[in-house]
Amino acid sequence: MGRLRCWLQFYGNAHNMFVIMPERNVLSGESPFGRVWIRSMTSSKRVQDRSKEKRIRELEVATEKWKIASKVIFLMEVLKSEPEMIMTVRSLEQYRRQINLPKPHKISDFIRKSPKLFELYKDQRAVLWCGMTREAEDLLDEHDRLLEENGDKAAEHVTRCLMMSVDKKLPLDKIVHFRRDFGLPLDFRINWVHKFPQHFKVVKLGDGDEYLELVSWNPAWAITELEKKTLGLTEANDHKPGMLSLAFPMKFPPSYKKMYRYRGKIEHFQKRSYLSPYADARGLEAGSKEFDKRAIAVMHELLSFTLEKRLVTDHLTHFRREFVMPQKLMRIFLKHCGIFYVSERGKRFSVFLTEAYEGPELIEKCPLILWKEKLLRFTGYRGRKRDIPTYSDTLYMEERELLESGSGDEDLSVGFEKDDDEMDVDEVSGAYDDNSEV
Repeated sequence: MGRLRCWLQFYGNAHNMFVIMPERNVLSGESPFGRVWIRSMTSSKRVQDRSKEKRIRELEVATEKWKIASKVIFLMEVLKSEPEMIMTVRSLEQYRRQINLPKPHKISDFIRKSPKLFELYKDQRAVLWCGMTREAEDLLDEHDRLLEENGDKAAEHVTRCLMMSVDKKLPLDKIVHFRRDFGLPLDFRINWVHKFPQHFKVVKLGDGDEYLELVSWNPAWAITELEKKTLGLTEANDHKPGMLSLAFPMKFPPSYKKMYRYRGKIEHFQKRSYLSPYADARGLEAGSKEFDKRAIAVMHELLSFTLEKRLVTDHLTHFRREFVMPQKLMRIFLKHCGIFYVSERGKRFSVFLTEAYEGPELIEKCPLILWKEKLLRFTGYRGRKRDIPTYSDTLYMEERELLESGSGDEDLSVGFEKDDDEMDVDEVSGAYDDNSEV
């Protein structure tokens, strides 16, 4: 706090904010052959209607937990990118869309919910500034160290994505969407992509876009996560991708009774052979059963690469052409609810790999997930709203500290009465119970 106060005595700035307007889809049109109906993508209301009876309360709680962590991490990264790691609250307004904070909610109120991570301060001109606490800076240093240690595993997952792609290259603009999901650092496009020249390289095509291209095929990495778990295959095995006949692990929602009615169809689906995600899929006919089941295998593999075993569905749709997947991915997610779970909470849907969770908790937690859970313990506040210190308050506090140094007052602690206007992370479960019937 001291560094933020001292710096703000001399500097101040503000930026403009902008608004993102929603887009609409065109539903129909005319042609020389008569009226042509263009079927739009599944609407939010339709997805909610189809998934209502398949909801899993524990995974909805997990969705809220990871969303809170994502918002806090985003703000910490924004502040870290500043030279002095502080910004005016007005400048932070431009990031409303990224943290999904609609008006009239104030971004300052969101920041004040985590006083152990963020601190607010008013300068001489009454401009409100935001910085990070010492605990938050220590957490960021720990996060950087864990990202460095995770570099080889992240490089393997990116390489395997290139191996699954039809052209063995992917646009960098699209891979960026997976940055946090794969545990990639903030400087992914600038520095990280050049650290593994033995696996991939950056190329620029005729359209001017940058692509990440596979340098060499690694047969040891052409083994799916399902093959490793089911058959016990390792990288030491001499393996060539081809047809697979492995059943996908399934976990159905407790309230979903139709699984007994469709047991025969489920067994038939599980016995059907499919092409490995790492085999060439150019010959598959779009819309065929083999085509759809291979797409399920690709999505299963992608979700297995992620830290949370969860992805925003929008990110998956960006790769339909590169990974040879059908246009209507949401239909496949909802149809195969034993393999995947779709959460419609918020403006963007998330898809889970159900086998990776036991209740709301991940079964296997990597160090970066343990770090996120540690971060969540620093969020949330249920005391009275603290007054934001000003420049004059700082001078008074410094004079008082000089006069009262050595008096023993440093051992005193301040208590706060409980107030119900702030929600702690631990209360997400209860909040979901209250809103689950909405």
